[in-house]
Amino acid sequence: MKAGIKGEEEAAYLIDFHFKGSKNNAVIHDLRLEINDRVAQIDHLLINRSLMVFVLETKHFNCGIKINENAEFLRWNDFKKTFEGMPSPVAQNERHIMVLSDAFNLLDMPVRLGIRLKPAFVPYVLVSASSRIDRPKHLDTSQIIKADVLEHTIMQKFDKLGVMDTLGAAARMVSTETLEAIARQLVALHKPITVDYQAKLGLSDQQAAGQAPQSDASVCRKCGSANIGIQYGRFGYYFKCFDCDGNTPLKAACDKDGCKARIRKDGNDFYRECVACNGSTLFFTNL
Repeated sequence: MKAGIKGEEEAAYLIDFHFKGSKNNAVIHDLRLEINDRVAQIDHLLINRSLMVFVLETKHFNCGIKINENAEFLRWNDFKKTFEGMPSPVAQNERHIMVLSDAFNLLDMPVRLGIRLKPAFVPYVLVSASSRIDRPKHLDTSQIIKADVLEHTIMQKFDKLGVMDTLGAAARMVSTETLEAIARQLVALHKPITVDYQAKLGLSDQQAAGQAPQSDASVCRKCGSANIGIQYGRFGYYFKCFDCDGNTPLKAACDKDGCKARIRKDGNDFYRECVACNGSTLFFTNL
């Protein structure tokens, strides 16, 4: 879990280092969209003046990943000493682009010769520079790159553009001011996570009134799903998403300043307890 957070921070740092502040690029981190009843939690967006939109999904694997010829992703379970399946981050990014495309349809985009300009989406999955990637021999996995070579990969992509792609990019070229306006419109569509815990837990109004409100972090930070449960791992308790297999940090701080809370498990119930103030509150229930 901590490794995952560190991986996202590493990727954000490298993206900002190379691209943030440039008049030719706009950078957006942690964009959550809800468009046409579909949700996308996008780790990083990089948009340039040619309206190329690099959709960047961050993954961190302590022991690396393996990709087979069927485009299936496997990660090494260091506890069980075996590879185990996981959701494809490439497919996840493709779903993000579908939602992002719908989002761009809502924006005030520039028009050229009576034609509304459309972005060109370029997906990449970023893994830590220290991660091992076992690639298949006969399957293109160029979308999977290490975070520290993102700038080099993008520069190579520009160098390899064909004549038609180059002309298309030139035709989409916008001013720095227009690029900033597009980025601001996207950020305005950001939807923070909100969860109806009363409905999720099936509580009556009276029961809900007697329960301490659960943290808004009690949803998957990747996809926004409330289909999660508390699990125990190397670094303690964390939330596991049953929809996208993502991990979310579990924060159970005491309401009082200076007090340190801990989690106590009782069956499917998890309590937030503070020894100093002798408090015990139901924090979460695994359904």
